[in-house]
Amino acid sequence: MRETRFVKLSAFVAIADCGSFTKASAQLGITTGSLSHTMRELEESLGVRLLNRTTRSVAPTEAGQRLLTRLRPLFDEFETAVDSVNAFRDRPAGQLRITVPPPAASFVLAPLLAGFMAQYPEIVLEISADPALTDIVANRYDAGIRLGHRIARDMIAVRVTDDLRVVVVASPDYLARHPRPAKPQDLHAHNCLRLRFPSGAFLPWRFAIGGKIVEIEVEGSLIANDAGLLVQAALGGGGVLYVLQEFAAPMIATGQLVPLLEAWIPPPYEGFFLYYPSRRQSLASLRALIDFLRANLKARTGPTERKQRTLSGRQPTKEQMTR
Repeated sequence: MRETRFVKLSAFVAIADCGSFTKASAQLGITTGSLSHTMRELEESLGVRLLNRTTRSVAPTEAGQRLLTRLRPLFDEFETAVDSVNAFRDRPAGQLRITVPPPAASFVLAPLLAGFMAQYPEIVLEISADPALTDIVANRYDAGIRLGHRIARDMIAVRVTDDLRVVVVASPDYLARHPRPAKPQDLHAHNCLRLRFPSGAFLPWRFAIGGKIVEIEVEGSLIANDAGLLVQAALGGGGVLYVLQEFAAPMIATGQLVPLLEAWIPPPYEGFFLYYPSRRQSLASLRALIDFLRANLKARTGPTERKQRTLSGRQPTKEQMTR
């Protein structure tokens, strides 16, 4: 009886977190029909409706929200208890869910995934690449990766990249057909390939001019929310691109893209951090990923002092520094 109720409550939490029977059924590995039946049985046994269902969404009722508030800490403790047996294994195991923006997925994680999977074959790593800011607590992620200044101050954060630089680039073909810009203001005469954020705002084109950081308003015939697509357009001679150096570096190295306005590029800004709530710090799979990413950063940057901190203005504790 207790085991059956636990399964039903787990199903309820999954539906509430996913906001969808279809997504929750995929996460749990059961059919949507079976999940609906389970929820009906739970609601009937409790004598109260837990979920409001429409054709477009699923959301907890007031009673359902109250139950969720009590259940989530219990499920966190359950996960921690199960994970505690990892201390007796040779290698960590279990599922680890993280959310990352597409740039971090492309040049932070993608080159390292094969090595991480080989080193930790018992860890199931689920990555959601999403440009929007995601509440990792509400959406039940174990951790996330974001730019340092975009992380909530109550999270614990660990640096996983160096500071980031931007570059302005164009293809040799484009520059053969258009005069090379000599100063940032010359971009007004060029077709500029622009990146739009999920918020609707454009990535600002900022330059160091006269000792100040100045934003230059640019125009162009291509707008996209994917930097990789814009890089491909620049490679094809479509225009001038302002982008993170990591996206363009391989093409600059081969001469497929030419760096422009290098004397006006602004100083680097804070890089990517892996962050997580303190209640997730005991997961062996998360500690393994943190150690793996930090080792890679150390290998790339050498024995310089690494920056790890909580984003609350306080120095990290000794326990955080040694994780």
